Amino acid sequence: MREGWSSRAGFVLTTAGFSVGLGNIWRFPYLTGENGGGAFLVVYVAIAVAIGIPLMTAELGLGRASRLTPIAGMARLTGSPKSPWNLIGWIGTAAAVLITSYYVMLIAWLAAYFVVFVGTGGLGGTPSETRAAFEAFTSTPGPVLGYAALIVVLMALVVSRGVARGIERYAKVLMPLLVVLLGALAVRAITLPGAGAGVVWYLTPDLSALTGSSVLAALGQAFFSIGIGMATAFGLGSYLDAEGSDVPGNAAMVVAFDTGVAVIAGFVLFPALFAFGMDPDQGVGLLFVTMTALFEQMPGGDMFGAAFFFLLLVAGFTSQVAVFEILVASAGDSLRMRRSRAVVLCAVGSFVICVPVILSQGPWSHVELLGMDLFDFVNRISGDYMIAVAGLLISLFVVSQWGWSRFRDEANRGAGRFQVSALWRPFVRFIIPVAVAIVLMGGFGLGAGQPALFLGCAAALILVYALFLRRFPD
Repeated sequence: MREGWSSRAGFVLTTAGFSVGLGNIWRFPYLTGENGGGAFLVVYVAIAVAIGIPLMTAELGLGRASRLTPIAGMARLTGSPKSPWNLIGWIGTAAAVLITSYYVMLIAWLAAYFVVFVGTGGLGGTPSETRAAFEAFTSTPGPVLGYAALIVVLMALVVSRGVARGIERYAKVLMPLLVVLLGALAVRAITLPGAGAGVVWYLTPDLSALTGSSVLAALGQAFFSIGIGMATAFGLGSYLDAEGSDVPGNAAMVVAFDTGVAVIAGFVLFPALFAFGMDPDQGVGLLFVTMTALFEQMPGGDMFGAAFFFLLLVAGFTSQVAVFEILVASAGDSLRMRRSRAVVLCAVGSFVICVPVILSQGPWSHVELLGMDLFDFVNRISGDYMIAVAGLLISLFVVSQWGWSRFRDEANRGAGRFQVSALWRPFVRFIIPVAVAIVLMGGFGLGAGQPALFLGCAAALILVYALFLRRFPD
């Protein structure tokens, strides 16, 4: 008998714990800083609501309908292990593996910085000093590998206890703690002298700062942060009760939780940055370089810094442990393997695949793929492309294989007051697939630097898709 959730709150908190991770508190703020602040925020929230909720509903629904993890589940839903639609499971699982390869490294960095702030400090007081300290730490793989091994062992211990006694029990403790910490940090940041300028910058949309790449970044961030297309929501949905679970309501709560945390994280970082005259456009070094220097200058900065990095550590761990659970369950479903063996296999595999990424920040920094080091390459491929492709395939599967009526009926089984209604139909059937396809088209460089060509290709894509829809009128 397949294990299930002990309560709706447990499922929502666990799924929110998966969604709320470093994507909210690390990736979202630095992308916001790089893409004009308030304008990017508006686009991101719009995408999260209009695309995130329907696709999360669809992915959870697929998992609940299959009662299996993505690879085995899609084979059951399609009725054939050779169906091209099974790519949904394969691509999503592959994306989860690639994300694991660098996510474990990021959590290791956070653990090390938390220890430093709790201890003696010594990371420097200026951005140049903290950057030198960060580069010295990341380029020396020994300590990072040690922290990474510890993280993997802790994940294995949690997941080895199963769903209800493992990830659900820990999520019920860690997620409320995360919310309390985030709220306290936001209040502290916006009350700093001069923080008001950061709030204004963050909330004022400058539409002139938006570009096609900004929209791609917002879409990729929504997929990455919410967790669409990376197999985990599918797997978590497979533990839902077939009749008594509220899929659209749960999806809406998870997306709202995830988006709310990302938005509040901006109130932690940007007011503090403006209060100390620092540039918000700092890219991936925003947390480990700029914010670290800020803490060194802030009254009570050691305590603030320790709380901040502990918050990030909790967010990263809850997210990755959910991914690890689905990788373990996938090994069990696809390889007919006992959980204990699957845990060991996935733990060893998780550590092995993170080693090259860790080394890419030091001894292997000269190794490049498409002009990027291994960390940037796997981040770009998995975060910007693979999960978006998997999300596009999910939307096309719903349109062409399930059909609108079956999708609506499947999603609304056990639903509460928030249900899939006729208002969803144009989004599910047309807007979401076209939007994701067009943004992916731009992301792959089609028509780069030639707006007329890009618009022509987009128009052709819309026409082709409209003809495709005529085959599936439901």
